[in-house]
Amino acid sequence: MSIRTIYRDIRALEQAGVPIVTEEGKGYSLMEGYKVPPVMFSESQANALILAEQLVLKNKDTSFIKDYTEAIEKIKAVLRQSEKDKANLLADRTRFEQNINRERNSNNISQLQYALTNFLLVRIDYTNEQNKTSQRIIEPFSLISTTENWLLIAWCHVRKEFRYFRLDRIAKMETMAEKFKPHKMTLQEYFDKYY
Repeated sequence: MSIRTIYRDIRALEQAGVPIVTEEGKGYSLMEGYKVPPVMFSESQANALILAEQLVLKNKDTSFIKDYTEAIEKIKAVLRQSEKDKANLLADRTRFEQNINRERNSNNISQLQYALTNFLLVRIDYTNEQNKTSQRIIEPFSLISTTENWLLIAWCHVRKEFRYFRLDRIAKMETMAEKFKPHKMTLQEYFDKYY
């Protein structure tokens, strides 16, 4: 094994989030107490994740794209070199024309996913179709992707009912420390009840 290969492998581990400690005159080691979880992907699993990255790029939320892209880079970092080369080739050779020059018009999905799964209230400044902005406190319930936009279904404290909010119309957003009581229904039950 060449020194260059070792440096490349150390760099790949660091990119995957593994804490590498450098000791001058001794070499490299893992941070004490750190265990490397076994991450093994088959070629078809890695290819599926790379293809999913292309689908993710179709949506219009910058936070979601950033988080997914960073996760894919970590996955690529732990692949064997032959699998990594194939995954990179697949990424280079897979395109969806709708992606090209598409404007990203929201930056809230990652924060909303966190609030939704941790049952945290969210304060938003929301601009409606009439271009009027109001402040709302909401309880995130579901995120839905349409062909044009992401929609949030949430219980609105102002309207005292479930409402749809287009993510591109959320001007400002703050996740609050206060929790809300989870709504005891599935998304399908929501649709059955309200539509």
